[in-house]
Amino acid sequence: MATDMDTTTSIKLTIDGQQVSVTPGTTLWEAARDQGIDIPVLCHSEKMDPVGVCRMCVVDVGGRTLAPSCMRECESDLEVQTDSDKVKKHRRMLTSLLLSDYEQTQAKENEYLPKANLLTDLGIKFELVDEDGIAQDETLNLFRELNQKTDQHSRLSQPRPHDASSPVIFVDHQACIMCDRCIRACDEIQSNDVMSRSGKGYTAQISFDLNTPMGESTCVSCGECAAACPTDALSHKANTKSAFDNALPITNIDSVCPYCGVGCSITYQKQGNSIVKADGRESPVNHGRLCVKGRYGWDYTMHPQRLTKPLIRREENYPKGPLSAEVKSSLSGKKKKPGGIVTDENVYAAFREATWEEALDLVASKLTAIRSEHGNNALAGFGSAKCSNEEAYLFQKLIRAGFGTNNVDHCTRLCHASSVAALMETIGSGAVTNVFADVENSAVCLITGSNATANHPVAATFMKAAVDHGTKLIIVDPRDHDLTRYATHFAQINPGSDVAFYNGVMHCLIRDGLIDNEYIDEFTEGFEDLKQLVLNEWSPEAASQICGIEPEQIEAIAQTIGEATPNGKSGSMLIFWGMGISQHTHGTDNARCLISLCLLTGNIGKPGSGLHPLRGQNNVQGASDAGLIPMVFPDYQSVTNDEIRSKFERSWGVQLDPNPGLTVVEIMRGALARSIRGMYIMGENPFLSDPNANKVRKGLSSLDFLVVQDIFLTETAEFADVILPASSFFEKTGTYTNTDRRVQLGRKVLDSPGEARVDWEIICEIARRMGLPMDYEDVSSVFDEFASLTESYAKLSHQALGSTGKLWPCEDAENSDGEQILFGDGFPTPNKRAQFVPCRFLPAKELPDEDYPLVLTTGRVLEHWHTGSMTRRSDALDAIEPVAFAALNPEDLANYQLEDGELIRVASRRGEIELQVRSDYSVEEGTIFIPFHFREASANILTIDELDPYGKIPEFKFCAVRIESAAKATEASHQ
Repeated sequence: MATDMDTTTSIKLTIDGQQVSVTPGTTLWEAARDQGIDIPVLCHSEKMDPVGVCRMCVVDVGGRTLAPSCMRECESDLEVQTDSDKVKKHRRMLTSLLLSDYEQTQAKENEYLPKANLLTDLGIKFELVDEDGIAQDETLNLFRELNQKTDQHSRLSQPRPHDASSPVIFVDHQACIMCDRCIRACDEIQSNDVMSRSGKGYTAQISFDLNTPMGESTCVSCGECAAACPTDALSHKANTKSAFDNALPITNIDSVCPYCGVGCSITYQKQGNSIVKADGRESPVNHGRLCVKGRYGWDYTMHPQRLTKPLIRREENYPKGPLSAEVKSSLSGKKKKPGGIVTDENVYAAFREATWEEALDLVASKLTAIRSEHGNNALAGFGSAKCSNEEAYLFQKLIRAGFGTNNVDHCTRLCHASSVAALMETIGSGAVTNVFADVENSAVCLITGSNATANHPVAATFMKAAVDHGTKLIIVDPRDHDLTRYATHFAQINPGSDVAFYNGVMHCLIRDGLIDNEYIDEFTEGFEDLKQLVLNEWSPEAASQICGIEPEQIEAIAQTIGEATPNGKSGSMLIFWGMGISQHTHGTDNARCLISLCLLTGNIGKPGSGLHPLRGQNNVQGASDAGLIPMVFPDYQSVTNDEIRSKFERSWGVQLDPNPGLTVVEIMRGALARSIRGMYIMGENPFLSDPNANKVRKGLSSLDFLVVQDIFLTETAEFADVILPASSFFEKTGTYTNTDRRVQLGRKVLDSPGEARVDWEIICEIARRMGLPMDYEDVSSVFDEFASLTESYAKLSHQALGSTGKLWPCEDAENSDGEQILFGDGFPTPNKRAQFVPCRFLPAKELPDEDYPLVLTTGRVLEHWHTGSMTRRSDALDAIEPVAFAALNPEDLANYQLEDGELIRVASRRGEIELQVRSDYSVEEGTIFIPFHFREASANILTIDELDPYGKIPEFKFCAVRIESAAKATEASHQ
């Protein structure tokens, strides 16, 4: 409550004898809270709009009426009692009525867990208790406070059912008090609209998709309903491998999520050296929200397959890479390490355990020998967007200053390299110009090439909420997905036709005068060239012939965008895009068109506007900022610039290569050609993540020496000569930069298992052995060195980040959150202007034909992430989505005489895989979608390794394939 408010607009009232002044619109509950007066609630949550269902929060207003304090607004001269005898009597009666429906086990005062017997019978572990060992059930806590007896108002009835169908949430309808907090959390916070009420009278209950079992409903398992439930009618199933030890204290540690680029703030609860629970916490990023991965996907770090000791390949003749059936058979008598979901246990037989000294000495000596014999550029390194900014900085420093080459890259090359190339070329910066949450201020939101509900689910909740508050949503994508039901316009374009579509939209905008001429004149150049191209060649009719969208719909979309320009309705437009835009051989052209669309309409540099390529991994932005890119030093400073290079040479004390290095795919081609002889791979899994996996297999097998640093024996590690056991996200402290440019501190939660070491310390050990001094007092001193060599991070430090981080750039880290909206007064280009880049449509490199008639596109699913090395070792996530699959339109399924769930064989010119087929209307006819998370059916065996000429990103989203029934194919081969 404000203390120095304008007295002419404030409201004065009395609460429990205290005179209170509040602003208009303040509720009685809020006013009491601000005075330190606790009014109990069950249905109310500050995250949601009040509804006054439970009546627990009633207060005595003027001695005349009991009013729900969460709903009743303050009025002048009111006299309010929050704890009068009348109020106490009401609460005791209400609590007694609520408890009358509880099962007897639930009303026992000293029960360790109220529903322990029931849940044990069902094989379910109840969620943790609080620090005092008391169940986290707000109704039972009120019962204790009010000294209720369980035999009051008891009634005979049939117990309501339980539902254990969800892998992550247990439903106990008997414990439900119908407060609707779960429904409102699902609707208002996550905007998923799965839950409602069904039935009448005593049979009324919370339902999912109108009485579908929760595990079979459209529930996305975000857990927000269980987090909001005050009675544990909805409770988290425990993910830990062992039961809670009530003798051990529970410790809360604030950190961030290790998965996508959203970077949600999380509080982890641990007992001993195990995580037992994750809760979203308040921050500008997620406002306490989480998705299924953030809330339930942390147990991979405690998986028994964690690497715990250095491994060295045996001198016996073991082939590198995933083992063949013949080799597995020959190893049957060897000692095996326990296996799990992903790693083949037999592969461990190809390695022997070693000491750290032996392993590190071998790594340094082998890499040094290759450098001496074949030159600096015979070495290369792949860093990781899963690692921290400090680790990314040290890794690229080792490659550049220790190896003597710029052959260093990471998964941004497979993610948004083309987006960064286009952004750097046009506006002089590769980062987002506005945060995703600012979509609430947008008149129009355009989402293209992104299934945000699966890839960035928490960011998607802000997009859905914006639509509920009046933002017009335009979706452009070859695939239908969950967000399209919120869209004003959904343009399901033909795969690979983005440039044609956006040129058609820009034609309409320019033709109809729906552009911001004043902005174009002041802040851009090159408009006339763009205007000439799109007006002369890209009418809606011409665009329609290629993109498959009717001219009238192109016109309507342009009109909606035009309303967000100063020439139309006052407003703004924010554009989000994902890898459906970037992962093409024309990905840079796709991004250029989106940038032109924003410049054309003046939608950069103001609230609700901007360009936002949604980053895929938790630290893709930070790893790029830190220099894990072959053409630039940290902060995107060119390696070819003499002045810049001299700055880094002075700092690092070495002479640096003035030539740009090779990118991910180019390095692998170099390995195949034997120009690359040795590699250091930290936290990357190119055997599954890179295109044309059979070529990757040959490239990795051709290396003279490969060292892999990881937490599991990944598919790539199976090719290694030395494997170094590293730390998981939860076992170290470091900074991570999310898709918004927010730099956040990830804090250590657990100790590493066995002899596993922290990644940045391993890098320093190798550097020292190769003659490059790397001595740091702690990880914060690494950050300080990195920040000192940049402009973007220059004013930041670990100490300045606080609990919720800072946006870069941040000129005053002590008092400011950083700059949310960039480029309101010009761009970081030599003339402060942005550049329009006209683009002509180019087809994909490999088009369908009679032999390979379908278009393959790859991507992610909600429950899994990247190559599955983490999520497929999470019990909950693997239980929800356990098997590889291909999605096919029902019409294509019928045409190929296939059944839903049947095993099919998918083949391209590069290889073939077998997996289940699913009928899916979200996929257009003639297209097949395959997630790339599954080792046993790796989609990248099929994909093509053609590159975008500017961003050097591979064409993951388009190649030609054919399909057939696996059973029929096998039968035919035997005839």
